[in-house]
Amino acid sequence: MFGLGTPELVIILAIAFLVFGGKKLPEIGSGLGKAISSFKKGVSDVEDTGTGLINDLPGVKEVKDVKEQVDQVKNIGKVLK
Repeated sequence: MFGLGTPELVIILAIAFLVFGGKKLPEIGSGLGKAISSFKKGVSDVEDTGTGLINDLPGVKEVKDVKEQVDQVKNIGKVLK
């Protein structure tokens, strides 16, 4: 994880505790967790939208069907050898 070991994490947490105090750390952690989850959800939405757009393009389904047929023929050729 980014080359950080246990001693480094303990030092970082101790400094954060000294700078922000015990009452503020849970709020900061909660906010950071919400931000990370929101970012992951946004990335997932963008990936889904991109996949949807690609599948809606004309000819994409036909190309996929042809590729599947070619793969089936290749597999049959391997079995017959």
